[in-house]
Amino acid sequence: MEEADNSAPLFKRPRDQTLAAEGGGGADQHGRTSNATDRSPERQGSPDYFQELRPQAKRSRTAEASARLVEPSLIDVIKGNGKLITQTVKLWVERYETDSKSAMVELLTMLFAACGAKYYIKEENLDETDVDDVVVALVSLAKQGEVEDYQSSKKREFKNFKDNLLAFWDNLVIESQNGPLFDQVLFDKCMDYIIALSCTPPRVYRQVASLMGLQLVTSFIAVAKALGSQRETTQRQLNAEKKKTTDGPRLESLNKRLTSTHEKITVMEEMMRKIFTGLFVHRYRDIDPSIRMSCIESLGVWISSYTSLFLQDLYLKYLGWTLNDKDAGVRKASVIALQNLYELDDNVPSLGLFTERFSNRMIELADDIDISVAVCAIGLVKQLLRHQLLPDDDLGPLYDLLIDDPPDIRHAIGGLVYDHLIAQKFNSTGGSKGSDSRNSEVHLGRMLQILREFSADPVLSMYVIDDVWEYMNAMKDWKCIISMLLDENPRVDLTDEDATNLARLLCASIKKAVGERIVPASDNRKPYYNKAQKEIFENNRKDITVAMMKNYPQLLCKYVADKAKIPFLSEVIVYINLELFSLKRQEQSFKSMLKMLKEAFFKHREKDALRSCVNAIKFCSVESRGELQDFARNQVKELEDDLIEKIKSSIKLEDSDDEYSLLVNLKRLYELQLSRNVPIGSLYEDFSRVVQTFGDIDTEIVNFLLLNMYLHVTWSLHNIASSETVSADSVSTLLSRRNVLFERLESFLNESSIAQVRKHNNQLARRVCTILAESWILFRMRTFSSTNLERLGYSPDASVCQKFWKLCETQLYISDETEEEDGNKEYIEETNRDAVMIAAAKLVALEAIPKEYLASDIISHYVMHGASVAENVKHLIKVLRKKDDDLSDILLGALEKAHLRYMAEVLRDDDQSLVRKLFQDCKDLSTRLSAMFTGGARNKHRSEILKIVRDGIDYAFSDAPKQLSFLECSVLHFVSKLSHVDILDILKNVQRRTGNVNTDENPSGWRPYNTFVDTLHEKCLKIEGLPAGEKEGVSARRRGRPRKRRNIEGKRLFDGHGLSEEDDAISSSDHDDAQDEDRQEDNEEDEAPLIHSIRASSKLRSLRVSKDENRSHSRMGETGKSWDNPTV
Repeated sequence: MEEADNSAPLFKRPRDQTLAAEGGGGADQHGRTSNATDRSPERQGSPDYFQELRPQAKRSRTAEASARLVEPSLIDVIKGNGKLITQTVKLWVERYETDSKSAMVELLTMLFAACGAKYYIKEENLDETDVDDVVVALVSLAKQGEVEDYQSSKKREFKNFKDNLLAFWDNLVIESQNGPLFDQVLFDKCMDYIIALSCTPPRVYRQVASLMGLQLVTSFIAVAKALGSQRETTQRQLNAEKKKTTDGPRLESLNKRLTSTHEKITVMEEMMRKIFTGLFVHRYRDIDPSIRMSCIESLGVWISSYTSLFLQDLYLKYLGWTLNDKDAGVRKASVIALQNLYELDDNVPSLGLFTERFSNRMIELADDIDISVAVCAIGLVKQLLRHQLLPDDDLGPLYDLLIDDPPDIRHAIGGLVYDHLIAQKFNSTGGSKGSDSRNSEVHLGRMLQILREFSADPVLSMYVIDDVWEYMNAMKDWKCIISMLLDENPRVDLTDEDATNLARLLCASIKKAVGERIVPASDNRKPYYNKAQKEIFENNRKDITVAMMKNYPQLLCKYVADKAKIPFLSEVIVYINLELFSLKRQEQSFKSMLKMLKEAFFKHREKDALRSCVNAIKFCSVESRGELQDFARNQVKELEDDLIEKIKSSIKLEDSDDEYSLLVNLKRLYELQLSRNVPIGSLYEDFSRVVQTFGDIDTEIVNFLLLNMYLHVTWSLHNIASSETVSADSVSTLLSRRNVLFERLESFLNESSIAQVRKHNNQLARRVCTILAESWILFRMRTFSSTNLERLGYSPDASVCQKFWKLCETQLYISDETEEEDGNKEYIEETNRDAVMIAAAKLVALEAIPKEYLASDIISHYVMHGASVAENVKHLIKVLRKKDDDLSDILLGALEKAHLRYMAEVLRDDDQSLVRKLFQDCKDLSTRLSAMFTGGARNKHRSEILKIVRDGIDYAFSDAPKQLSFLECSVLHFVSKLSHVDILDILKNVQRRTGNVNTDENPSGWRPYNTFVDTLHEKCLKIEGLPAGEKEGVSARRRGRPRKRRNIEGKRLFDGHGLSEEDDAISSSDHDDAQDEDRQEDNEEDEAPLIHSIRASSKLRSLRVSKDENRSHSRMGETGKSWDNPTV
């Protein structure tokens, strides 16, 4: 129970009233009280107590049956399933008309019970009871913890409580509209109590009272609207009657009815204003976001449904202010309310000043931190554009969100772009009119204008297409797109840039239509589609095939030599239904298409063009059927033969004039081998011979020679492994070619070769690293041990591994600037620093080599080359940890290698900035590695930590004082993970080593030692100064929520105090509680176990948020009529 201790001092009251406030005394209809035995608190606290005291009149059986139907109290009906609410309200209104006091007591009892308090007012004291007295007593009950929270309860029996409570008050207003609603007693008293309870410190009172008060206004509006319709009808009748006569009983009757109806409407509006000023203006800035959200949601309903009263700046400004609320739910409620207002054209003239004041904030919310708020805000901006309330210049920041990360925001902006820029629905002309084909051309033309802005970055173009696709039907007009690409329409004049963008759009749109992603998902999960969605995709595939079947060969023929467009046009093939070519008798189109793809393959050397052509040809040869499949396979065979013949002819030339042709055909062969096994056995020896002379030819040629040799060996191994019978000749041939490949690759590991490679190109060195690592993994001993192919297993020796790592290490040191210079290379993503580190890490992780060979070397580079490389090393450590629980030797080896790099630079004494950087790298590495042993891992891996520390000390003293810096930069971080006893042992160990050494002879050399010893002394003194119960991390302080202070002076409610004082009282209680918890958490934080620290941090963050709310809440004074925004 959350409450603020600001109750007013109790004042003198009649004794019977005091009893009622303290325990719930009872009275019958004649004012009699029960005897002493029946006046126990439990007896007095139940409604049955009152029912038993009430005298029973003689009734008929029918009356008794009716009585049984209304036996449940009002609160029990609300707690139930809600079916009895309508009947219960009717019976209560009948009782009120017969005995108003008794019914009023019953209603107020229900009101208090709905707030969770058991409190009763005696019937005979109803008129004399002051609202303040009752509220102070209710607050006292809350402070004593005697209040239940039905509204927020998770119990199943209360799941309908909120809806039932609102339905009860709505039914009560509707049922009373012909009587008690206007007696200025019933609802006036209810509103007094509701407003008073909404201003009390206990949060549950404010929550429930706010719900009831807001619902009353909503119900009053329904009655007022009905009365307004009645007034209009009466006015029309009166005007018609006045035309007939100037006097008469009917005229007088109509005048009286009109006056009465108008007076009732005036009463209703006054009641609305009373709740608005007494409840809303305080609770819309309540510390509880759920209350603020309820207020704003209700205000939106009020303004939309009763514009004659609420559609004015006096009320609209609250929606504008809450656009800045710190809670996303409140901001979203305000945005949705405004969306509903701008939806109606009749409201727009009254929103002019409001729009001028808050339009900038509405645009800013489109980039809100909460995605749901941002999406709603974008919808609101669309409404403003529809009414032409925003200039186009203000929309620039919104269009940047087309490439934002959250897809919901991107797609919402896509809808805005389509409506405003493509369909131009918000123009005075109302958008394009005409035939569908004409509209498609116009819309596609406008889309191409947008894509021109992103032509430099194809990835961003894909994002824009993805954002707009679901709104733009023209993107699914395949015939129109193909017609525009073929220049069949003279009205459309495409530039080369537009044609490229249109080809990209066609490919992306087809992929979207068949359920493929065109932009990567944040979770990288494969999308799931249900049966209906899959049927839609299959129908789209058929429509695409039919639309493209005849014209697609012409399209390929036109752009077969265009390297920018052919990748998109070729990729389209894998998403069509090839069976339809046979069913529709379009075999000739299929054959023409394959021939054009083959021609395109030999016309281009670019990676994207080659890869898309290969994938398309492969798809046709696999997915086609019958005669068409035979034709496709023949085309593939012809393509392979032609390619091999071209490579042979290029290699046979002794001079280097035909290097370009060799390079291009090697690229084509590489792309082809990525998807299928190409028989290049006759070329293998030629490839090996050319690689031997790599110094005389282009290094890019050597790259692709090695790649093709590696792929050929891989396919050969795959064929052997997948064959049921394996011939000895095939294995021998594979072994021979594998050994040749290893020889050629390992030849690049020599010192002279490394220097020569680095002189020519870094990409070749990186390619050697990756191919060699993949080859070792492919033939690792573990794969073939205990099989018939055991002799295929291979494991390099330690010296070769060290040479390999040296080459890898040289590539890791290459600066990012140099790597960016190579960024225009097509295959740069396969040969960057990340690829080198991944290749080396895979060797260790997959056990292709013993982990002792390279694990320490790899981990020593953990913090040296940026986040991506560090992430790869981190993953390797996780893999090693799963396989071997003790990594102390490997981790210590990594620390030593990092320190040796630092010492080598110290001895070189060339660049002091580099020395400082390497020393900091040692510290950072130790910090990252020691972070593995936090929390419970300290005890679990104590022996491992001790081994690292002790062996690290041995290493430091093995060449003292030169290597003593290892103590400071590496060992110290691991010592902090040990217990008090272990630290003392280590301290004594270290001090014994210097017993006979004069450290003053070389102060600078022994400085790291002194720093290390001083730090251990400080840790020991800190632990010794703690209470005994905390030395091992067990806190002796009391856990849990601190006790609340109960001596805070309150004040009298409804006693003329300012509204800001009331708000301060509510926030001060939460603020004091937060301060108590902050002090408790600060005292516990230092020595608490890790799990408590995590919980404390979470709690502290929530408390800080609460305190910020309280500070801002306490600063708010009375609400003015200006446009200044109050801080929530």
